[in-house]
Amino acid sequence: MRHVRTRPWSPWGLLLSLLCSSCLGSPSPATTPEDRAGSQGLRFRLAGFPRKPFEGRVEIQRAGEWGTICDDDFTLQAAHVLCRELGFTEATGWTHSAKYGPGTGRIWLDNLSCSGTEQSVTECASRGWGNSDCTHDEDAGVICKDQRLPGFSDSNVIEVEQHLQVEEVRLRPAVGRGRRPLPVTEGLVEVRLPDGWSQLCDKGWSAQNSHVVCGMLGFPSEKRVNTAFYRLLAQRQQHSFGLHGVACVGTEAHLSLCSLEFYRANDTTRCPGGAPAVVSCVPGPLYAASSGQKKHQQSKPQGETRVRLKGGAHPGEGRVEVLKASTWGTVCDRKWDLQAASVVCRELGFGSAREALSGARMGQGMGAIHLSEVRCSGQEPSLWKCPHKNITAEDCSHSQDAGVRCNLPYTGVETKETWYWDSGNTTEVVMSGVHCTGSELSLDQCAHHSTHIACKRTGTRFTAGVICSETASDLLLHSALVQETAYIEDRPLHMLYCAAEENCLARSARSANWPYGHRRLLRFSSQIHNLGRADFRPKAGRHSWVWHECHGHYHSMDIFTHYDILTPNGTKVAEGHKASFCLEDTECQEDVSKRYECANFGEQGITVGCWDLYRHDIDCQWIDITDVKPGNYILQVVINPNFEVAESDFTNNAMKCNCKYDGHRIWVHNCHIGDAFSEEANRRFERYPGQTSNQIV
Repeated sequence: MRHVRTRPWSPWGLLLSLLCSSCLGSPSPATTPEDRAGSQGLRFRLAGFPRKPFEGRVEIQRAGEWGTICDDDFTLQAAHVLCRELGFTEATGWTHSAKYGPGTGRIWLDNLSCSGTEQSVTECASRGWGNSDCTHDEDAGVICKDQRLPGFSDSNVIEVEQHLQVEEVRLRPAVGRGRRPLPVTEGLVEVRLPDGWSQLCDKGWSAQNSHVVCGMLGFPSEKRVNTAFYRLLAQRQQHSFGLHGVACVGTEAHLSLCSLEFYRANDTTRCPGGAPAVVSCVPGPLYAASSGQKKHQQSKPQGETRVRLKGGAHPGEGRVEVLKASTWGTVCDRKWDLQAASVVCRELGFGSAREALSGARMGQGMGAIHLSEVRCSGQEPSLWKCPHKNITAEDCSHSQDAGVRCNLPYTGVETKETWYWDSGNTTEVVMSGVHCTGSELSLDQCAHHSTHIACKRTGTRFTAGVICSETASDLLLHSALVQETAYIEDRPLHMLYCAAEENCLARSARSANWPYGHRRLLRFSSQIHNLGRADFRPKAGRHSWVWHECHGHYHSMDIFTHYDILTPNGTKVAEGHKASFCLEDTECQEDVSKRYECANFGEQGITVGCWDLYRHDIDCQWIDITDVKPGNYILQVVINPNFEVAESDFTNNAMKCNCKYDGHRIWVHNCHIGDAFSEEANRRFERYPGQTSNQIV
């Protein structure tokens, strides 16, 4: 019996595109690597695992030797040139840090710099052929548009060796198939091959193999299975074996990266003395399939979460943020790869990583960048256990924030369709009182009225609707600025007529002796950043904006922020609300241009990467605390409090500060966003730090 073996990162099994780029004149004779690049014939190909035919690690053959390109200074412009060399019209993206696996041999090019208009990579600037200080962990890859150049000849494409690949894996329940809830966590491992689904021989099967399979299927870990039961069951069933000899290290993000063997079509004896491989996976908290699993997981002691994902449109994707010294920060994408991304995904209860994202693909973060050059083996229980570099201010920027897309379990929700159409023809309301946290997988999992439907009437006025998008805004208040700018002002009533018209004063102001006397105001500045992946736009169109003559501006939202003073137990003692005087881009990051401004009835909004600043000295940028008694309080600011505009994350819309008011002065400290502080910091939150805090008068 003959077998074919594939090994990690081998080019076998892939369609390798080889394209001659020196087609002018007669073929050049063989030259040494030291000769001019333009005087020799080059060939190009895409390689690596896992990939599609139009993407992969870029490899160049020069002087008969294949090599790679270092990702230092690599850009989309260089990718355009290389994709054209490979016969594609253009590039849609590029990858770094050996996303498709490290190559072998020479690293032909380093610090490659192209404008994007070059006819050949030989016209681009670089350090010179073969001159590089990189390792193959820095091999660059390209993602080309799946469209060939006009006149491209298929004869220029050489199929090195057509071979089988493992692209799709599933678990097939061996018993109780119709009664088992989704997701399927235990069953026979099957892989899709050209002739259908096939099983894997369990001879030599290891826990490391199971770990990789579970990761691909969206589960963070595996558990032991009753192999004796399944072997007994296998004796009464017929099987179709396609693979055997699977040997994974356990850190692979895909089964294709493991050493494995395929049976040939003429192999008559398959898996002698063995049985189909069976795997049992442990779902993460979000996907626990039964109440028993949930109770078991909740009974385990839960440590403080030090990693989270922000900015993603779906579960298991987003910008990676880590907690350090009670402050959340981002991760620089240098050296960011599938191993590090998989550690994050499994730590959060998902499977291995489907993609390791670079270049702030999930939006730019704000504040600190805690980690850089993270190098994980894939076995670490937490990203913090991976070796990493201590970051400095000049090392990285938020345009290099790392992100992930994790493998998720199949829950069946994907096949449900929630219809949204003109409700004029609806005859029944089937759900009411729906209240979701945002983490649910379907509306069925949200709190809602059980049998009693609150609104019996149908029609457009009484039915809910949605508009879906892959991207959304994400507003975040600069909490440190609130703490730095807070102060008390006793403002005369004769200067507050406009504020009274805007309903920005406490109710007791209505019975005041106007225009005599004053109101005590807690003032502060608020700087609101858009860290999402789409602009923040008012819900209402400009035709419905309301002109306020007193202040000379349009209101594009009825309520944009809530300002509250709360007792330690949450009782509200003073409040203020701020209509959106005007949403505009006050300032932006260096590489972002302003789009919105209030002048001349301009469009309102906040661009991604920009912020809107409301200074402490404008009307209604305060809380009227005239009636507040001395004591310890919480200052709370909530942006977009009525959820009128879609955001990818509402958990960071609230800011809280601890404050001490003695009747004359106020101390504001420990301002933080939503869940930004650690559990220990929250336990210290109510403690008044005395004179060591920021005293404000």
